[in-house]
Amino acid sequence: MTSPEITDAELSALNAALCDALNPLASAMRARATGLPEDRMWDADPVEVSLSVLSTWKVVDAQVKRLTAIAAKTAGSYGASYEQMGGAWGITRQGARKKWPEAMDRSAPAEGEASIIELFGGTAELTRDASAGGWRWTGRGADGTCGPESDSATCHATKEEAAAHAGAFLRDHVADSD
Repeated sequence: MTSPEITDAELSALNAALCDALNPLASAMRARATGLPEDRMWDADPVEVSLSVLSTWKVVDAQVKRLTAIAAKTAGSYGASYEQMGGAWGITRQGARKKWPEAMDRSAPAEGEASIIELFGGTAELTRDASAGGWRWTGRGADGTCGPESDSATCHATKEEAAAHAGAFLRDHVADSD
């Protein structure tokens, strides 16, 4: 897989979305640092304001790196190679191995064995149900909710399908940020 091209329009929309997401965080961080109300963030020395924005981008950068590592580990858990991950990131296999050393679990279970998914602060276990000829999952979201919630008789045809349902459950049951 090669890195996808991004159009100028997509890049412009991405930049706008990132700035829209950054502004409230920058305002809140600056307010905490200065004691000024958030709505007065821009009423200060331009150097101080631009340094506040820079420090906020550092926070965003750290979160992007964390989420990137999670995505690489998820890809590795589904069987992606370092060569494939490097191709997606536009680096070599060796570069991907160095960037995400934990992305591939060398002790990964065989295709028919149970495995654990950790996403969004929750965990799910995928198990093969030989009697039903498919895969089942059970999980606990970061908010404490256990699943599957209703139809525990659901059996998925493939491990990947069960993992997708488990991942969607974990995504929907993140811990409250309050």
